[in-house]
Amino acid sequence: MSRIYWVRHGPTHAKSMVGWSDLPADLSDTAQLARLDAYLPRDALVISSDLIRARATADAIQQSRSRLPDDADLREIHFGAWELQDFDSVDDSAHLRRFWEEPGDISPPGGESWHAVSARVSGAVARLRAAHPGRDIIAVAHFGAILSQVQQALQIDAYAALGHHIDNLSVTVLQAHGPRWRAETINHLP
Repeated sequence: MSRIYWVRHGPTHAKSMVGWSDLPADLSDTAQLARLDAYLPRDALVISSDLIRARATADAIQQSRSRLPDDADLREIHFGAWELQDFDSVDDSAHLRRFWEEPGDISPPGGESWHAVSARVSGAVARLRAAHPGRDIIAVAHFGAILSQVQQALQIDAYAALGHHIDNLSVTVLQAHGPRWRAETINHLP
């Protein structure tokens, strides 16, 4: 049996859609980082998305844990033309609304759909499980990446998954049961 401890990176304080832009995380809350480190298993492997906000968060909690190479497949949703725009500045508000209200095959111009994000992250998880059977893994990633896996664990539709809140520096624990996942904890702030 293994678990993935999904950790959302530290806050960027951006007020826009931040997907593949490489914005740094604010990791000044050292007390929160210490609580997070204490909550996570000592013998777990640590991996992160290759974006700086996730990498720096993983560095801050790694301590004596073994680190795996960063994985670009753990990145956030690619927002394409909507990247770094706030919701009110997107030209096609109907398209934007459909992207969030009918997640699935709808994608931002030049970006990726919910199904594409989910397949990308699920592929990374499958590779991790195959390479490290039975090991607990701490995966420092992003809102969309984490929720794609919550969706699978809860066996809910994408719209319901997007209704879950995932705070910065929170932990979502998913436990493997054969090929399926079970959610132990969602959005826990240690």
